[in-house]
Amino acid sequence: LQYMSGFGNEHVSEDPRCPGALPEGQNNPQVCPYGLYAEQLSGSAFTCPRPTNKRSWLYRILPSVCHKPFKPLEEGHLTHDWDEIEPDPNQLRWKPFEIPKAPQNKMDFVSGLHTLCGAGEPRGRNGIAVHIFVCNTSMINRCLYNSDGDFLIVPQQGKLLITTEFGKMLVEPNEICVIQQGMRFSVEVFGETRGYILEVYGAHFELPDLGPIGANGLANPRDFLVPVAWYEDRQVPGGYTVISKYQGKLFAAQQDYSPFNVVAWHGNYTPYKYHLEKFMVINAVAFDHADPSIFTVLTAKTTRAGVALADFVIFPPRWGVANNTFRPPYYHRNCMSEFMGLIKGHYEAKEEGFQPGGGSLHSMMTPHGPDADCFDKASKAKLEPERVADGTMAFMFESSLSLAVTKWGLQTSNRLDKNYYKCWEPLKSHFNPKCK
Repeated sequence: LQYMSGFGNEHVSEDPRCPGALPEGQNNPQVCPYGLYAEQLSGSAFTCPRPTNKRSWLYRILPSVCHKPFKPLEEGHLTHDWDEIEPDPNQLRWKPFEIPKAPQNKMDFVSGLHTLCGAGEPRGRNGIAVHIFVCNTSMINRCLYNSDGDFLIVPQQGKLLITTEFGKMLVEPNEICVIQQGMRFSVEVFGETRGYILEVYGAHFELPDLGPIGANGLANPRDFLVPVAWYEDRQVPGGYTVISKYQGKLFAAQQDYSPFNVVAWHGNYTPYKYHLEKFMVINAVAFDHADPSIFTVLTAKTTRAGVALADFVIFPPRWGVANNTFRPPYYHRNCMSEFMGLIKGHYEAKEEGFQPGGGSLHSMMTPHGPDADCFDKASKAKLEPERVADGTMAFMFESSLSLAVTKWGLQTSNRLDKNYYKCWEPLKSHFNPKCK
C-alpha cells in the first residue's frame, strides 16, 4: 500500500489507471475527465477561517446520492443514552473484552461496536463517546459512515485493512487511524480482532500547540499518512449496504454498486493513520514530573482556550532520569475524565490487573494513582537512569466532559473488575511527626 505524508496537507491523488482524472484549473467543470461526477465532501462550514476550513473534492463513477431510502438498522450495543443507568463515581476497571468466536457467532466491525461511556449529544454537536470493537469477520458488501463525528480507532489485537473513498489503509496494533465525519469506510479483518474507538462530536482532531517546546516534538506532522486514490468499478446486483450512524442511531440504505468508486480526489479533508512509535517524547530531566499533557498525540479542542473536548495521549517507552523524584504517575484528582487502555505490555503504575484489551475509567474528581505494590517499589528504588515502559503502549482518552458509563459497560459485558479498589487497600500511613 502507498501513502502520502503530512497532517492536514492539501493532497492531490488519482488512480494511476486513469491518468489525468483530476480536472485542471477548476473543481467542477461542465464535463469531468473520463465522464466522472464531481462531489465535494465538506468537513467544516463553508465560511470557516482558512486555517480550519476542511473539504475535499471527489471524482467518482457515480455520485453517492444514488441509493434507496435509509431504513432503521438494529444498533446492538451502540448507544448515546447516558441515562440508562445510574451514575457511578467509583474507580472502574475492565478485564480484556471478550471477542466472539467464529463461525458460531460471526461479528464484523459494525455489529461489534459496543459503547462503554460518553457524554454530550450528537444533535447538539458537542460530546464524545468511547466504544470497544470486537469482531471476527470482514465487512462484506457493506460500509459505514458517521454523520455524528470523527472516529479515532486504536486497534489492540489484529490488523485492520480499511477501504475508504480516498483509498486503502492497513492499520496494525501500535498504529491509530482517524476516519473523519461523513467518510465511508469498510473494515477487513484477518481473525479475532479487538480495539478501542474515541468518537468526538462537533470538533476535528488536530495537533496540539507546542508552546515553549518550540517548533518540533511530540507527533510530527510528516509522520501522518494519507491513502492514495484507488477505485473499484463494481456492480453489486444483490445490493450493497451503506450504513449511516446518524443522531446516535444506525440506518441502512441499499445501492447496486460499490461506494469506493472514487477515481481521483484533492483536498485537506481525508482519513489518515499514524504509528505511535514515531512519537517524539518530551520529559523531565531534573526532578518531578511534567504534566501528562506532554504525551498528547492529537486533541479535539473546545471553544475554551486550553480545554479539550478530548485528547488522545500515549505513554510510550522512554528514559526516566529525574532525581529525588517518585517516578511513576502521582496520586491525582482531576477536573477531567480519564479513560485508559493498554495495547501491549504492562502499565508502570499497575502491573497487575490492568491488561491489554481491557480498560479503566477514572471519572471527574475521582482519586486514582499507583497501586500499593508500585508505590512501595518506587519509594525504595535506587534512582538511576532507567528505561520506562519498554515493550508496552498504554494510552488515555481524556475529556473535559463528565462521562457516563453504559449499562453494557457496567453490567452486560460482564468484564467489570469489581475488586479494582482493593489494589489501594494495602497502602498504609508512614506519618511520623518526630521524623522530618
